[in-house]
Formats: sequence, structure tokens, C-alpha cells
Amino acid sequence: MTIRAILFDHDGTLVDSEPVHFQMWQQILERRGIRLNEEMYKACYAGKPTDANAVDMVERFHLSGSHEELVSEKSTATQQRLKSTAFSLRPGVKEVLHYLYQRGVALGVVTGAGRNGVDATLRDNALHALFSTVVSGDDVDASKPAPDVYLLAMKRLGLAASQCLAIEDTEHGVKAATGAGISCIAIPNDMTFQHDFSKATAIINGFDDLLVWLNV
Repeated sequence: MTIRAILFDHDGTLVDSEPVHFQMWQQILERRGIRLNEEMYKACYAGKPTDANAVDMVERFHLSGSHEELVSEKSTATQQRLKSTAFSLRPGVKEVLHYLYQRGVALGVVTGAGRNGVDATLRDNALHALFSTVVSGDDVDASKPAPDVYLLAMKRLGLAASQCLAIEDTEHGVKAATGAGISCIAIPNDMTFQHDFSKATAIINGFDDLLVWLNV
């Protein structure tokens, strides 16, 4: 295997967090008299950064408050959830991470969201030692689909794009990775399967299929 590093998105990729984020947004909008159904969430909000979703919601639903207020409420709800428990890992994640680490592949988390979710995942699943770098939206000016988080991850690892592979679950994530010149494998979840993954090198069903694709 010529790939030296595999860079994983967090929400929706390593962890099954989208249903929880959907419920949080539902509650926030319900307090404003807006009903957000699953179909609209999948079409408009799944896999996108909190700030981008908040801006869209204020405009789409003609809310009187600012998008910063929505961001604050969402961040508070997420932090309260993560204090008690991290998001659940997607099936096969822990086994695949340990296998790749043992094979000498450098592992990274590259998320457009804040660092707190990643920290909770690594803490509750004892995964800190496996990762060479963690880059979050807190570390850059422009979050996904801008390539900044991936460019920073490569800089920290001292690797070229051709030496890395990205794993993403959303159209925005694939655009961010490929925008940095990194080949990307898409592993959609139930909330993102309808996204446009035309820029991805391959679309696979789960983490077991990732090892098959890598031929390791």
C-alpha cells in the first residue's frame, strides 16, 4: 500500500452523529415555531457546518434572530451531550483504525466542525494514541467545503496530497478533500446517501469495504 496517511472526517464518518444533530436542530427550530422534517434536513443540512446551517435557516425560515444565536444554541446542546457521552462509532471503525495503525499508516481526523466532538470520541473510545494529527474547523478560517482543513493536516504531517487518502460521508467533505488534491473515498450514511459524490474516487458501503478497497 503506497498511501502513507488516511485522513478521516468525524461527524457521520467515524461516528453516527447525524441523527443526533438532526434532533438538536429540530428542537432549536421548534422553539421558534418551525418544524424541520427529516427529508428537508437530509436535503439541506446534513453534513454541513453549524454556521452554514444557521445562516441558511435564518434566511429560509425568515427568523427574526441572528444566525449567531442559532449557532450558540446548537453549540451548547452539543457540548451538553458530549459531557455525558460521545457519539457512537460507526460499525467497524475501531477495528479498521487499529488494523491500519498496526500496519504503520498515519491516521488523522480532519473535521469541519469544532474540536470538542472529536475529543469526546477519542476519549470515550481510547483512540487518542492512534492518531498523528487532529484538525478541526477551530484551526482554520474557512471550514469545509474549503480545502483549508486538509491543507493544514498535510502540512502538519509533512506529506503531499498524493501520499494521503481522505474518507468522507458528505458532498461538502469530498469537495474539501479533492480541493486539496487528495483522493477521497465516500462512505455515505443514511442522512447523506443522496449527496453528489461524483468527485469521489469510490463510494463504498462501510468500513469493512474500506480494507477491501485498500487491498490490505
